[in-house]
Amino acid sequence: MSIDTQPTGKGGEGAVMFLQSPELKVYLAMGYTDMRKAINGLSIVVEQLELDPFSGHLFVFCNRRKTILKIIYWDRNGFCLWQKRLEKQTFKWPKAEAEVVQVGQRELRWLLDGLEFAQRSAHRKLHYETVL
Repeated sequence: MSIDTQPTGKGGEGAVMFLQSPELKVYLAMGYTDMRKAINGLSIVVEQLELDPFSGHLFVFCNRRKTILKIIYWDRNGFCLWQKRLEKQTFKWPKAEAEVVQVGQRELRWLLDGLEFAQRSAHRKLHYETVL
């Protein structure tokens, strides 16, 4: 797992893409997290959610104001911490009864782009077994 930054325009604009495998899972820790927590504190939260912080999957946290997201993951020989802070606007952080929600990589990108991760008007995914 690594992060690749690709510039897309002037003024520091860029798209951050996590290079991942199809098996990569994304977990959102519901509610709000104290963003003073760094790798150690966030990895303890992951364990309290009964998940494995060493799995290599992405664990996403949001602050109360919905202006900061932190993502931690294990990469071969150490933890990585990624943070995005919005200067204006807020993230569309979902509300859920569960302590943790698993979403797809696509939904994470939507969340990072300011969209709701549960798009109501997207095309449904189709599954076929044969062409004819």
